[in-house]
Amino acid sequence: MEPVTTESLKLELETFGIHCQEDVLDKMVEQCICNRMQAGDIVVEWVAYSTTKDGLKLTMDTVEQFEHEVLKKKNNFKQNLKKHETHNRTWDIYSMQELIKAEEEEDNLLDSYSTPAKGSQKRVLTTPEHPRSKRSAALLASPALLLSPTSFSPSATPSQKYSQRGGKGEVVVTFGAVQGTRWVGRKVPEARVQLELLEGPEDSLRCSYQYMFQRLRDVRNVLSEKIEELGDSLKSQFRIEEFSPVSLPAQESITVMGQVCCDSNGKLNAQSVLLEAGPEQGGQQVPVDLSELKEYSLFPGQVVVMEGMNTTGTKLMASKVYEGVPLPFYTPEMKMEIDEEPLNVLVACGPYTPSDSLTFDPLLDLISLIVRDRPDVCLLLGPFVDSKHEQIEKAQVIETFEEMFSRCIESIVDGTKSVGCHLVFVPSQRDVHHHFIYPQPPFTLPNRIRDQAQHVTLVSDPCTLLIDGVTIGLTSTDILFHMGAEEISCGTGSDRFSRILKHMLTQRSYYPLYPPVEDVNMDYEKFQSFGQMPLTPDVLIVPSELRYFVKDVVGCVCINPGRLTKGQVGGTYGRLLIQRSAPSEDGKRVSPCLAAQVVKI
Repeated sequence: MEPVTTESLKLELETFGIHCQEDVLDKMVEQCICNRMQAGDIVVEWVAYSTTKDGLKLTMDTVEQFEHEVLKKKNNFKQNLKKHETHNRTWDIYSMQELIKAEEEEDNLLDSYSTPAKGSQKRVLTTPEHPRSKRSAALLASPALLLSPTSFSPSATPSQKYSQRGGKGEVVVTFGAVQGTRWVGRKVPEARVQLELLEGPEDSLRCSYQYMFQRLRDVRNVLSEKIEELGDSLKSQFRIEEFSPVSLPAQESITVMGQVCCDSNGKLNAQSVLLEAGPEQGGQQVPVDLSELKEYSLFPGQVVVMEGMNTTGTKLMASKVYEGVPLPFYTPEMKMEIDEEPLNVLVACGPYTPSDSLTFDPLLDLISLIVRDRPDVCLLLGPFVDSKHEQIEKAQVIETFEEMFSRCIESIVDGTKSVGCHLVFVPSQRDVHHHFIYPQPPFTLPNRIRDQAQHVTLVSDPCTLLIDGVTIGLTSTDILFHMGAEEISCGTGSDRFSRILKHMLTQRSYYPLYPPVEDVNMDYEKFQSFGQMPLTPDVLIVPSELRYFVKDVVGCVCINPGRLTKGQVGGTYGRLLIQRSAPSEDGKRVSPCLAAQVVKI
């Protein structure tokens, strides 16, 4: 059975004259892997399904609908058929012996969970079909590493597809001057790495808070203040004297400011764009005609300035859209000494288990990488205990979610103790044991490792870090995926990632989309304080389900390291070389990110 790739899938689709975007291909590859299908099989299923739906177009929304209505039902049917065959099976002597052997193995497995009787010499059962590698055995032999599969689930078995993955250690994306670069830490005492929150602990989200008590009036005030603040910056940037009310009839070109929104609960399109003015301009909404614009990129929640005609007061014929500019970069108050060696930063994002198993083999591999390469800083983003994992959803575990999370953190801290690197833990909306709110408060360290956690920093989602004079903005929420599904554009080129990232920087927010997707529970009062960008970061980390990349967007190096696992197979992680750069002679800014890579685990 040949592995399915985006190229093979694309060829099969082109046979039927079907074209789609890159993220849709990635999603279909994941469906093929999860459902054990070949590229031709899934394309035939899609053609049959879309034909019954009057020629449905292949988009991210429709492919998820296809998965729910066709693929999942197909899997359920196979499972029910298998159960039926087992129930009606004729048992002979050989099949009875197989059944007895299976029951004995199950008894041995259950005995391994109970406390053995004194003097018991019973050997712990190992599975011959899935022998544990010497590397894993050596790591798990340490009492500090508690990621034994049987600790989490009675049915935990290693993922075959993960263990048989190819391309281990392959570099899939490079950025900057990487030739001759050694991706190893500076081998200096950890105290020399200055890591702190940019705004200080007193002005950052440091602990949990009460939510679900916000009033609609307060939400409206936050949104109105956002419109006015961004409007004022656009006004001064383009030297606009004043804005006109959006619904005032005028026989000449006017300049208006407001927030983009949709005229219904559906997805935004070129015919459904509304511009909602701030309170100072009347707070009214007016439909916008985009037909005269040669170039635009819009999404719900975006604050823009438009020029156009509104002769009747009922529709604005837009002729120009003004884009904002990002905030300035960080300027250290004191001159910093530039080290001879740059700082090595490793970035990884969960989930840390394959989708078909609760074994933490990918996390063990990551710990081995940290021990080998000795990075100075490790940025580890959730989910650590993924709420979307099938066994977590069905509660097929023998521990509480909090205990599972504690085991993960203890294993990472103890396993990297000898390295001396600084660990930064960032929560995710998908962490099943943590607060399901945005902005998300930081984790709490398990009691057993609080005394040995001098090298650990717990931060909120989102946050802005200051590492040796270099600012790093990060959020574990998949804003790229969320905005990519809502943004509309024309004449701006095909690089959608760069457009979305530029919107984040010019809108000065880690989550500029409004309304947010259903998966994000937004607390707007906290978002106003902790969800905005205080400045333009030198490096922006935005992990996503979409394809990994490293891009320079208006001087900010943006990286999507991907996820450590993609379904049942291995994923990717990122690594950076950063160094506070001295200003160049001509006054131009030099990025402190010297090089970056995305690597397969």
